[in-house]
Amino acid sequence: MRREDRDGILAYGDYGKPLLVFPAERGNRYEWESTGMLPAVAPLVEEGRLKVYCVDAWDGATWSDDSIPVDDRARRHDAYEHWIHSHVVPWIHHDCGGPIGIGLTGVSMGAYHAANFALRRADLFPFALCLSGMYDPTRAAWGEPGDAVYFHNPTAYVQHLHGDHLEWLRSHVHLVLVVGRGAWEDSTGALDSTERFAGLLRDKGIPHDLDVWGHDSPHDWPAWQRQIAHHLPRCV
Repeated sequence: MRREDRDGILAYGDYGKPLLVFPAERGNRYEWESTGMLPAVAPLVEEGRLKVYCVDAWDGATWSDDSIPVDDRARRHDAYEHWIHSHVVPWIHHDCGGPIGIGLTGVSMGAYHAANFALRRADLFPFALCLSGMYDPTRAAWGEPGDAVYFHNPTAYVQHLHGDHLEWLRSHVHLVLVVGRGAWEDSTGALDSTERFAGLLRDKGIPHDLDVWGHDSPHDWPAWQRQIAHHLPRCV
């Protein structure tokens, strides 16, 4: 398959719907090659149904930087969001021959990014496939959270969505939340966070699917390979 690594974006494929991949916490754009995730979706890429775009995480300077309070982490995350919107999205649109809805996916911290970006900008990202996510980025942070945190915490802002914006969101976004019951899904908080987040989406009528796998599906790459190979063909 075609592979291009330029401007901080690693792209795979020639044709198909674009899928932007957020890596796991502190991961990089080469992660899908090294963890077996790319082979799991290779048939879709080779058939021309999917184009994959991978970017680096900035978590080490944002949500995972324990040296700064949580509101500073959120403000740094604003710079990452700006880079995605002003650089990555135009790059993908140019590569695809024009504006087109971009799907999102990620595992663990990457799942949080996929959900948050989709809910905040469903006009750009109408779909997110989220694997083993923890959807509250403040869960292990210190400091008093302010507006900068609130507007990047889907477990906070979703419950307050209302009016015309909520109605618009209901018709423009769809999330798929996947998690297992195997090792580390409970201890990392992914199982509880996913189920709680699905409840918030359900209460607001935001289109989503919740798929909880069994005890043979841990918080680890082999499970995520199986899960993305199962769900992604239904979405492209």
